[in-house]
Amino acid sequence: MNEADVIDISREAIWVLLKVAGPVMVIALLVGLAISLIQALTQVQEMTLAFVPKILAIFVSIIVLMPFMIATLTAFMEQIAQRIAAL
Repeated sequence: MNEADVIDISREAIWVLLKVAGPVMVIALLVGLAISLIQALTQVQEMTLAFVPKILAIFVSIIVLMPFMIATLTAFMEQIAQRIAAL
């Protein structure tokens, strides 16, 4: 295994990380933005009000996106295992 292989595997690992974590983070961002907008419009400045909807949205999104996450991570691990076997 040379330096090019290590860089290629690292690049693919970062891409898989972004594909797996990205949708959940975008959902959390959108929910947080919506809650902040509602708080600004109603002038309710309760700090804990933003946490509960975000936690629920993240939990639901993880449940819904779990098959995609597992499939992506499984495909990446199979590719890594094939590279290891090829050595």
